Amino acid sequence: MISERDRQAAAAALLQAERERKPIPQPSKTYPDLELEDAYRIQELWAQARTAQGARIAGHKIGLTSRAMQMASKMTEPDYGRILDDALFNDGAQIKADLFIKPRLEVELAFIMGEDLKGPNTRIYDVMRATEFIVPAMEIIDYRTEVPRAITDTIADNAAFGAIVVGGRVVRPMDVDIRWIGATLSKNGIIEESGVSAAIMGHPAAGIAWLANKLHPLGSGLTKGQIVLAGSFTRPVDIMKGDVIQADFGPIGAIGVSFV
Repeated sequence: MISERDRQAAAAALLQAERERKPIPQPSKTYPDLELEDAYRIQELWAQARTAQGARIAGHKIGLTSRAMQMASKMTEPDYGRILDDALFNDGAQIKADLFIKPRLEVELAFIMGEDLKGPNTRIYDVMRATEFIVPAMEIIDYRTEVPRAITDTIADNAAFGAIVVGGRVVRPMDVDIRWIGATLSKNGIIEESGVSAAIMGHPAAGIAWLANKLHPLGSGLTKGQIVLAGSFTRPVDIMKGDVIQADFGPIGAIGVSFV
């Protein structure tokens, strides 16, 4: 465990890295005693500073939803971060590549909450009942620290969140079997990745339920109108200036963006 002063210093360093687009040394190396609780507190302090600057918390993202990624990170559960409204883009957007340090992109589903959802003991069916819409999404992930990273570095760095892109067809959660939504991810006309949403913990809503339960001891939860990214069902693809990206979700539409 580290002190609150060190947590504040780590959050300030991450803010500086984001502002200057220059990665900082991993917090786990700067503070060898850094633990998960510290990392989430650093993330919270970072989010408080960003909202004080005018940003708004638009929702949450969930990461490490696949068993393979958990094993690689030596974790037994997912992690989460905050989605900010100034990092929300629509289908067809031209996104400045220099907003990021080393961006990568993943295919996901976004849950739009129709009512508040809080733990404990939240189940998949509770998530489905509380969700108003599900939309295709892409997450841009980015690292504000040097690599390789410990899981505490990723969590402190807002779970590597960079931005979110939404588009395609808006569907209600019971209109399709959301376990079997497939997608291809293309870069400059070449399919780089493909996957199916069942790869997200067996059911995309499972991660949302996990998050509601995880937030409960903190006195928090998911609120009506929030966006929740359920986790990637493709491997991340590197992106850079000049790239044109399309994620095709078949019957529920496609999303296209370009990086300029």
